[in-house]
Amino acid sequence: MKLISEEFSKKLILWYLNNKRTLPWRKTKEPYFIWLSEVILQQTRVDQGMPYYERFVRSYPTVFHLAKAEEQAVLKLWQGLGYYSRARNLLHTAKVVVQEHNGIFPNAYRELIKLKGIGDYTASAIASICFDEAVAVVDGNVYRVLSRIFGIDTPINTTHGQKTFKSLATELLDSAQPGTFNQALMEFGAVFCKPVNPDCQACVFKTQCVAFKTDEVGKFPVKHKPKPVQKRYFNYLIIKSAEGTFYMQKRENGIWKALWEFALVETDKLVSAKKLAAQQSFIFFKKQFAIDDLYLLFSETIVHKLSHQHIHTRFWMVEASENTEEFFSYQEVLALPQPQLISRFLQLHSEKIN
Repeated sequence: MKLISEEFSKKLILWYLNNKRTLPWRKTKEPYFIWLSEVILQQTRVDQGMPYYERFVRSYPTVFHLAKAEEQAVLKLWQGLGYYSRARNLLHTAKVVVQEHNGIFPNAYRELIKLKGIGDYTASAIASICFDEAVAVVDGNVYRVLSRIFGIDTPINTTHGQKTFKSLATELLDSAQPGTFNQALMEFGAVFCKPVNPDCQACVFKTQCVAFKTDEVGKFPVKHKPKPVQKRYFNYLIIKSAEGTFYMQKRENGIWKALWEFALVETDKLVSAKKLAAQQSFIFFKKQFAIDDLYLLFSETIVHKLSHQHIHTRFWMVEASENTEEFFSYQEVLALPQPQLISRFLQLHSEKIN
């Protein structure tokens, strides 16, 4: 295996040095910037994540700046990336690094992984890139590259599969330059050994790639079938006061915890205005704000797709005779951190509600 590892590493790193993209976090070994980039780029393409990374660095140039930030400001900056728990963990970990480590990130995998929101992949990336620790990274790109080249059909979304690929990546790792090797392996998967239509004829591994030789590139990596996607039905009430302000409520739990949204009535299917008005949660809002009117803004239903659920959404206009401190002007509403579903609606349909 040693000979295979050396040959693999040599080919991979040579390819990387000749083909790597110029990215801002590759110009530094400062753990703060590596950590920030890795958290942002989890399940996000570089072209999508780059603007977020640049905005975060401008707003919070050091971990000390981020540690002082307000949660609502961080969530607003994160808006659109999804997985908002990562943004909350980002802020929590920044505070821990400043308060318990004097602003200096731990320099070893075993300590990094103890920080909230830093799992095996992120800890391995920081430890290898910043501190030259010989720990292998395994992400979606790595799964794809290794499964194809070595013909591994163990499902990657199983505990056994994750251990198998971590073990193989560790065996292949160039311990003399682990950071470069890890970045090379991830980069190769991201820009060359792509999910669809990779240029296998030009691949440096084509003579040893099992998937290429057996014409099964599209088969890898193997995954167990995911659970069926859950369908949910959201009815957002745009409760507008006589003064032209809007009611917004802050989520207390779930994937959108701490984000702001319109009053929500969730049903088990699409409902008419009459049936919506009979829902207990609607009756609660009606009593609280002395609601006078209710009408559907659009006949079509907006479907917001998340990895584990599809949210079928309707927006209803509601006039209120009473308001509270949770009512905001339209400009104040725009400034609140909110789910992308709400943000897109506001961007596209401001004239409908103002």
